[in-house]
Amino acid sequence: MFVNPEENKNYNSEEIKVLEGLTAVRKRPSMYIGSTDSKGLHQCAYEVIDNSIDENLAGYCDHIVVKLLKDDFISIEDNGRGIPVDIHEKYGISALEVVTTKLHAGGKFDKNSYKVSGGLHGVGISCVNALAEEMKLVINRNNKKYQLLLSRGKIVEATREIGASDSTGTYIKFKGDREIFETIEFDFTIISNRLRELAFLNKNLRIEIHDLRNEENPKSDIHEFKGGLVSFIEFLIKGKKVVHKNPIFFQFQKDENFVEVAFQYHQGYSEAIYSYVNNINTREGGTHVMGLKLALSKVFNHFYDKNKALQRKSKISLNSEDTREGIIAIISIKIPEPQFEGQTKNKLGNSFIQSLVRENLVEEMIRYFDLHNDEVEVILNKIVSTALAREAARKARELTRRKTALMSDTLPGKLSDCSDKNVENTELYLVEGDSAGGSAKSGRDRFFQAILPLRGKMLNVEKSKIDKVINNDKLQPVIAAFGASVDKDFDIAKLRYGKIIIMADADVDGSHIRTLLLTFFFRYMHDLFVHGKVYLARPPLYKLSHNKKVNYAFNDLEKEALLREEYPNVSPYIQRYKGLGEMTAEQLWETTMNPETRSLIKVDLNDALEADKMFSILMGEEIEPRKNFIYKYSQEVTNLDV
Repeated sequence: MFVNPEENKNYNSEEIKVLEGLTAVRKRPSMYIGSTDSKGLHQCAYEVIDNSIDENLAGYCDHIVVKLLKDDFISIEDNGRGIPVDIHEKYGISALEVVTTKLHAGGKFDKNSYKVSGGLHGVGISCVNALAEEMKLVINRNNKKYQLLLSRGKIVEATREIGASDSTGTYIKFKGDREIFETIEFDFTIISNRLRELAFLNKNLRIEIHDLRNEENPKSDIHEFKGGLVSFIEFLIKGKKVVHKNPIFFQFQKDENFVEVAFQYHQGYSEAIYSYVNNINTREGGTHVMGLKLALSKVFNHFYDKNKALQRKSKISLNSEDTREGIIAIISIKIPEPQFEGQTKNKLGNSFIQSLVRENLVEEMIRYFDLHNDEVEVILNKIVSTALAREAARKARELTRRKTALMSDTLPGKLSDCSDKNVENTELYLVEGDSAGGSAKSGRDRFFQAILPLRGKMLNVEKSKIDKVINNDKLQPVIAAFGASVDKDFDIAKLRYGKIIIMADADVDGSHIRTLLLTFFFRYMHDLFVHGKVYLARPPLYKLSHNKKVNYAFNDLEKEALLREEYPNVSPYIQRYKGLGEMTAEQLWETTMNPETRSLIKVDLNDALEADKMFSILMGEEIEPRKNFIYKYSQEVTNLDV
């Protein structure tokens, strides 16, 4: 693009803008809380909750109460020390006003007030203030009660004493700003799941959440787990066949660094390691996770080397990944000065933590397994079985590659590809059946929409080893069409399409196919969810027509509503689609594939822990947890096929 230099010749100091106070947060909120959608809104709640958790880490708080209130308000109350309210020497205002109106202000930059803390950047509560339409703080401290009112980063009513108090603690109530967020409605389940996670990580803490928005049907959860990480593992392992009866737990402290590790092996094939630093979920791992992985590899190779009989029988070497298949592990560390990658705190960078975790955990594990020979024996047998399956999978990959089925430049024969080369613009429809696939091919926009028909139900990968997954004739076309490989080799950068859309019939069988595909994606192409690539198409179940008037309904409730509102005095012709194959190409385009009229459901991974547990319960080997799930929810759903 040509730019006329004459138009910009007056570029000088007057053009340099400085965003004062919290204006920068309101101008670029995503830089501070990640996004302005529901996730960003909930991040504001977590910023406040994390401050209460920090009081618990400091030893001053053992009870937190969260309430979802009418008019989209949320309140968080703790029985900690209460935020200081005395006048700040530098700014001449209360310390409470400093921490809520100024970025990078707080009591966590040295070790005097908080030896361990999750909120280290000092932007948490001030960001919430900047992005809140209304915010109220009530502080119980020094036998007195103080109040501060805020709005959109500004002080509405300065800190003032409002009465006496016989307790200590902080109460914060706020609602998100409609000018900032796409939605300001808090989700009870999402917040409760996070609070449950925090209660697992802090066994001396009781956390309550109450949803008071519906007076006739209030909801409450109380999270308190005296078993800590052991209880956490027991929660996550539900639905899986375990290798050894009880979770294994270790804890140790070096200087001011405190480490807890718990793990248990199951008969499945997935690896799940959840990591936390000062209660912050480090989703991308870091040095603490690397230390755990190295310790597992070293310890089990140590005991394998001692087991000559097992070596002679298996005749295989163990690699690091072998020692982690089928494990559910949690590592939680609490350290004074963690180094995170950015405010989102997704990855730990302290280099010394890796060796600290590895060396001490190796010592603790060897001491433990020397006294528990039966446990190490069954775990080793599981690991050796994994190694043998890995070798079989390697041979399967080589054979499959020789057949060119997994190569990214060789596409399956049934794939009708699109012509657009810009990946972000393209869509791949995974369509149930050849008949529906034919209609979809005829009705699609060939420029950006690709079609891959699927015949029959997919393999349930929750019950299958990796070699069976790779060799499965139903999954091979999917893997090849994606072009990003599978399992440990999966590379999201090589994905050939911007959207992966599952289009199955609007019936029980279609739901089952969707579930099987989602299980496969979750276990072997997990980054599809992380990067928001997976969608569900919504084909209509009914077509209503009278004269030239046509409407579509996606379920029985929508059909009844259309009959009342669109056809009040006539009896329209009602066609119930038994499957996608009954729809013409034009109908399929109009209702399910046209970006301007279709209704896609994006599959978000709001809670990876809950998703992992659900896939295990619904698709795993254990029958009892699935029966309990069906019994619990059978009255709430009409189509439940598990």
